[in-house]
Parts: sequence; C-alpha cells; structure tokens
Amino acid sequence: MSGLMWVAALLAVLLVGGYVFRLVGQKITKNAPMFRDMSFGVAFGYVLAVALFLWAIYYYFQPAVTEAGTPNAGVVFFKWAVHGFIIASIAAYLFRFLGRVVGTEGSKKLFRSMPLTASFGILVIILYAITAIFAGSIAPYGESEILGAANVLAGGDLAAGGDPAYPLGTDQIGRDILSRLIYGARNTVGIAFITTCLAFFIGGSLGFLAATLQGWLDQLLSRSVDVLMAIPSLIFALLLMTIASVWSVKLGVPLTIFMVVIIAVIDSTRVYRLARAVGLNIVVMDYIEAAKLRGEGLGYLVFKEILPNALAPLLAEFGLRFCFVFLTIAALSFLGVGIQPPLADWGTMVRDLGPFINFAAFIPTAAVTPLLAAGAIALLTVAVNFVVDWMLHKTSGLKE
Repeated sequence: MSGLMWVAALLAVLLVGGYVFRLVGQKITKNAPMFRDMSFGVAFGYVLAVALFLWAIYYYFQPAVTEAGTPNAGVVFFKWAVHGFIIASIAAYLFRFLGRVVGTEGSKKLFRSMPLTASFGILVIILYAITAIFAGSIAPYGESEILGAANVLAGGDLAAGGDPAYPLGTDQIGRDILSRLIYGARNTVGIAFITTCLAFFIGGSLGFLAATLQGWLDQLLSRSVDVLMAIPSLIFALLLMTIASVWSVKLGVPLTIFMVVIIAVIDSTRVYRLARAVGLNIVVMDYIEAAKLRGEGLGYLVFKEILPNALAPLLAEFGLRFCFVFLTIAALSFLGVGIQPPLADWGTMVRDLGPFINFAAFIPTAAVTPLLAAGAIALLTVAVNFVVDWMLHKTSGLKE
C-alpha cells in the first residue's frame, strides 16, 4: 500500500472516530450540552489529539539504535524534546509556586493569576538576563579565545568525538561553543533590547506628536511611514546594511552602530502606527481638553496625559517588537552583515556551525551543535510571546 493510501485510510478512520465519539458522548451523557452542541470539527479535533498522544507514546518507546547498529536520530531527538518539555513544565510550576509564597502582596497576586506559560516565559527571560549581564563571570573561556582543540562534538564523550573540558564542543577554529553562547546572549539580546528601545523612542514620540498636533505634521509623518512600510523590512535592512558596511570602514564607525540605527528606524514605523492610533483615541477625551484649557504645554499632554493611558498596549507591542528586532539581527548576522566577528552572535553561530549537521546520521549529538544557537533564539522568542500574550489578556479586560 502506498503512502498516500495509508494517509487516506488513516484520515478516514479519524473521521469515523470523530463521528462515533460525538454520538457515544451524546448517548452516555444523555445529550448533555457539551456533546449536544459539539460540532463535528471539534469532535474530530479531540480524536486527532488522542491519536497523536498515543502515537507519541509509541514513538517514545522505540529503540534509540536501529538493527544495523546506527543511532536512530529521530527517536533520540524526540526523547530529548519530551524530556525538555517535562523539565520546562516542572521549572515553570515551581517558579510560579515560589512567586505565590515569596514577595510582596502585589507580586503574589500577580503570580496567582499567572498561567503556566507566562510563568515559563518570565523564568526564561530572567535566566537570559542574568546570563547576559554576568556573561564574563559565567563563561568558562573567553569570547574569542582559541583553544587547543577544534571541531569537538557536543556531549563530552571521547569515543564520540567529544571532550569533557568542552561539554558543548568547539567550533572550526577551536573556540568554546558554551562560552560563545553565553557571550552571544549579551551581544544579541543586549543589542536587540537597545535597538527596540530606540525604535520605541522614535516611533512613540513621533506618533504621539502626530496624534496631538495633527494637521500637516501628521500628514507628512504618516505618508513617510507609509513609504517605508511598503518596502519589505528584511530586504530593506539588508540593502542598507550592505551600503553601511562600506561607509563604516571610511568613517571608522563600527558596523553594529549602523545596524542598531537602521533597524530602529525601520521598526519605528510600526511603533509610530500604534502610537498614533492609540493617541488619536486619547486626545479626544475630556481630560485632554481640560488640560488644554488649563494652558498645559505639549510636553505635559504627551508625557502626563497620553503616555500613561497608552502604556498597556505599548508594553505589549514592545514585547512583540523585541522579538522581530531580535530575529532581524540574527538573520542579518546569519547573512554576514550583522554583528561582526570576533563578537559572539547566535545568528553567526548558526551559519558557522552548520557543517556539523552532516554528522547527525552517525552521531546524534553532532546535530546538537548547530541547533544550540538556533534553539537559544527560538526559546527566547517563544518565552517573550508567552509573556506578551498574558499581558494582552490582562490589559484587554478579558476573563476566562
């Protein structure tokens, strides 16, 4: 039987299972509202979820070594993923429990209303921040220190090409990957945070000014932003960074400075749109008119009246914008025009460590090497999105 026929047969079984599940549920519960009002799509989703869960259990207990004696990389990585998910869940639960019993009354109340995903996100962000701030004390070796061994695989097993002195291995020129990851947190995350703050300062200030003054200034800024937003941001940033790479040599200015300014200006257009939209809704309020009648100046209106009332959506947007800036910096570094050597950067590490993936079929731990930096990028992005989702839920006034 071909693969397509197997897929069709499995789909047919799941469709029948969804219909039977809903019908049996209606009979057993005597047509309770949950099953009576359940659509076929929802019933199919339940059956599919159960089928995937059973398949995951079956696949987890498959042997990690094939009959030919070679490692089954798919099973090995799946088991690592399951173990990582379990450890992350336990850590998030313990962190939330600690927050509920330790701290001020305000923080305890916050942790009591916090979902497990947000707890995990905050924990990851705190760990990344500690790593970035104390990178020099945590890293076992220097950021660009060339050691005696090159191309050492992760795991520390001498028989598998590892070395206990370098638990995550070394790169092609003998730099410790663990140390590079730790310093990469300081460089990649730190530069992304500074860039996001600059983007919010530019976009937020101009957006509030346009919403408050309106008129020709609003039209000029809005049309300029429309032009910039019409160009794909990554392609535009890549073009500008290519030009900046020439000028940085002539002017003697580090290319990283150009990158921060370029990405901040490009991303400030999105912040401008949000700040202007929120500001236009606020400036028509009665208390703004009262402040104008009292003779308050522009600075008072923006920073004392508009900004405090626009803080919630701006904070949520800050988290999302940080993710986009973070990924843009990693993408530019991967393409060779972002953070420049010898500074450690996760995007550059993904590119430089890519050849290690060729050994994954024989030594599964070899595939971990290029995935370490990519996993660090993905983990922080997911964590920030978890926190942003929770913040949006709290500030929107929605309840469970």
